[in-house]
Amino acid sequence: MKIGFFDSGLGGLTVLRAVAKELPQYDYVYYGDTANLPYGDKTEEEIYRLTTIGMEYLFEAGCLLVIIACNTASAETARRLQQEFIPQRYPDRKILGIIIPTIEVLDFSTHTKVTLIGTKRTVESAKYVRELESRKNDKVIFNQIATPELVPLIELGEIETALAAAIARIEREAGESDVVVLGCTHYTQIKEGLRAHFTDQKCIISQDEVIPDKLKNYLANHPELAEKLTSEGVRSVHLTKHRPDYDLLMGQFLGGAYIDEG
Repeated sequence: MKIGFFDSGLGGLTVLRAVAKELPQYDYVYYGDTANLPYGDKTEEEIYRLTTIGMEYLFEAGCLLVIIACNTASAETARRLQQEFIPQRYPDRKILGIIIPTIEVLDFSTHTKVTLIGTKRTVESAKYVRELESRKNDKVIFNQIATPELVPLIELGEIETALAAAIARIEREAGESDVVVLGCTHYTQIKEGLRAHFTDQKCIISQDEVIPDKLKNYLANHPELAEKLTSEGVRSVHLTKHRPDYDLLMGQFLGGAYIDEG
């Protein structure tokens, strides 16, 4: 069986690339809902419906566990899928979110002033805030900035424009923070630009650098799942809407992959 990745677009491919580098032996399937991006301006019910469609596709494609590599979907639907959808439809499968592993990094960090940049829905959900509070982490001063302008720019390949916009928002609204969490997997594409700009002033936490170790540890702690995973090193990508420029991105992210549209 395979490991699945779900995202509203292409941003989660950076997480898949990082995971496949750390765990190259497994088979991976990626589902990008490019026909309906961005998710950040959709209602909770819309996000749940669209995410459920993606879960159905990935489980029917033979995935044993699926990582929701989308902060908006993780914030709005991950727990509901785990508590309702999985027990009723696929009781032998697993769904993992991306937010809790990121919070765990903050738990072990010595930094105290943290700013999250994310989609409008991720920020409005207050999922990060609630998770910190549930861990009784009162040492972290947590700030959130909704940056809905970034995903469309990144999906269009306008990386420098997105980087400039992110820098402007961070400088204006997160000046005192010593950590900036990139709360959207699309933002992994501007992480190096942010690090070059802020140098040692701010620590940039990018989720493609968080998830590989977390998944590796998860599988080590659940050998009953790891032993069911096939190990042929096959990677495939399903996009709900394809554009010619996506082919170039496949090469950049994955070194080439089979793309299934529809």
